Amino acid sequence: MKPRGRFISLEGPDGSGKSTVIRGLQKALQERGVDVITTREPGGSPIAEQIREVILNVNNTAMDGRTEALLYAASRRQHLVETIIPTLDKGQWVLSDRFVDSSLAYQGVARQIPQEEVWTINQFAIEGQLPDLTLLLDVPAEVGLERIQKARGQRQYDRLDRESLNFHQKVRQAFLDLAAENDRIVLIDANMTYDAVIERCLEVIAERLN
Repeated sequence: MKPRGRFISLEGPDGSGKSTVIRGLQKALQERGVDVITTREPGGSPIAEQIREVILNVNNTAMDGRTEALLYAASRRQHLVETIIPTLDKGQWVLSDRFVDSSLAYQGVARQIPQEEVWTINQFAIEGQLPDLTLLLDVPAEVGLERIQKARGQRQYDRLDRESLNFHQKVRQAFLDLAAENDRIVLIDANMTYDAVIERCLEVIAERLN
């Protein structure tokens, strides 16, 4: 019987390069003999992807912050039971573009919902299943938003991308605070070149997950 796979999440403010880095990490790990899949949040399974469409739809400007938090938790639950847990049980590794820390940063801090309340609904959703390791790709909010603008037409420009600079600054600081408080989260300077970011991520994975 194969040992259970390892679960790695990538977090960071919008424009930090998670989607690009996660593809590079998958390729590098596969070259090292690791059986690994990539997935994303919100989404990552058929039902969760349908919830994603509601959350990120640019027309849903009337969405309440608590509604948003609940939808993220619902999407996460379905993603977990339909994709993440079955994959880990098969001995494969999972690289997820976002997981629970995003809810704590975006809804808990930036939307000003008490973090303990956001954590409570997510505890219900994940039943203690946290990543083995979280790589936090960090860039200043201004840099992330500039990257998003430059990539218009090549990536989805969603409802959260359109939030104010102040909103994105709060998100970034929330992530930095989470990293300072939690040994599971390792800060990665995403201002480095793409190759340097990949190399640093691989170093951390090797150190933490052997």
